[in-house]
Amino acid sequence: MPRSASRPLLPALLALALLLPAWPGWAQPAGGQAAPPMDWFDLAMGCTAGLALFLLGVALLADGLRAAAGDRAKRLLGHATDGPLRGLLTGTAATTLLDSSSVTIILLIGLVDAGLVGFAQALPVILGSNIGTTVSSQIFALGIEDFAPILLALGLLARALAPEPWRHWGLALAGLGLVLFGLGTLGEAVKPLQDQPGVTEWLRSSDAPLRGMLIGAAFTLLIQSSSATLGVVITLASQGLIDLPTGLAMMLGAEIGTCSDTLLATLGRSRAAVRAALFHLGFNIVSVAAGLLLIDALAGFAAWSAGDTAQQIANAHVAFNTVGALLCLYATPALARWMDRLLPDGRAGRPATAAAE
Repeated sequence: MPRSASRPLLPALLALALLLPAWPGWAQPAGGQAAPPMDWFDLAMGCTAGLALFLLGVALLADGLRAAAGDRAKRLLGHATDGPLRGLLTGTAATTLLDSSSVTIILLIGLVDAGLVGFAQALPVILGSNIGTTVSSQIFALGIEDFAPILLALGLLARALAPEPWRHWGLALAGLGLVLFGLGTLGEAVKPLQDQPGVTEWLRSSDAPLRGMLIGAAFTLLIQSSSATLGVVITLASQGLIDLPTGLAMMLGAEIGTCSDTLLATLGRSRAAVRAALFHLGFNIVSVAAGLLLIDALAGFAAWSAGDTAQQIANAHVAFNTVGALLCLYATPALARWMDRLLPDGRAGRPATAAAE
C-alpha cells in the first residue's frame, strides 16, 4: 500500500494562509466604506479546525476504504486488460472504492512495474481514475453536513462492535462523517466573510481562469488531495464567497496538483511505470489547457445543470473528467506506442518492487 494518507496539521495551516492572506484591501473595501467589525482570530481558528477535521476525515476514510477494499481493488486492477472500456470502468470502480485517484494510480504503477499489467492496458485505468474522483465532489455538493453526527456514530459503533471485516467499513463511515463535519465547520467559520467586501472582491478576482487554476493547483499540492480541494471549493461556493468561474478554474487546477503523488511514486521504478505516471500528468495538463480555453462552454453547461453554484461545480467536475476520458480512451493504444518510443524500456533507478508498498 502507499504511504499513510494521514496529513499533519501544517498543510492545513498553509492552506489557510493561502486562502486567507494578510491582504491590505480586506480591512478597507473600495469606496472608503468600513467593513463590519470582525474577529479575525475566531475566523482563523474556525477555518483551521474545519480544515484539520476535514483532512483527518479524508485520512480515516482513505485508510478504512483501503483496509476494507484495498486487496479487492488491487485484484480488480490486475484484471483490467480486456479492452479500453473495461480498463476505464475498472479505474472508475477502483477509485470509487479507494476514494483516491492517487492511491489507484500508485497501486497501478506497482502492478505495471512488476509486469502484472501492461503499460498500454494501464492507460484506460488511469483515465477511469479521473472519473472516479467525481463521486466525492457529488457527495460534498449534496449539503448533507447535518447528517455527519449520524455517520460518525454509526461508523464508531461498527468499528467497536462489528465483526473484523466490517470494522474497516466502520472506520470509513466515521471518516466520511468527519469529512462532512469538517466541511460544515469550515462553512460556518467563513460565513462572516460574506460581509467583508474586500475579501469577496479578492476571492472573485480569481475568476481569471489562469489565476484560479494556479490557486487550485497550489492548494492541492499543499494538502495532497484533489478531492479535498473540491470539498473546500464547493464549501466556499455554497457560502457565496466564490462564483462559478472561480470555482471552475480552481477545479481545473486541482487536476494538475493531484499528479505530484503519482510522479513521486515512480522514483526508482521501471520505465513502464514512469511512462504511466507521465501519461497521467500529460493527459491532465492537456485536458486542463482545453478546459481553460473552453471554460465559458463548461460554465454554460454547469449553469444549465443545476440551480446553485456548489452543485454546478460538482456537475462540471463530472462532465469535464468524463468527456475528457472518453475522448482520449480509444487513442490510448497509439499514445502507448508513441510513449514507448519516447521513453524506451530500461530501469529508471533501483530494482523494481513487486507492487506499490
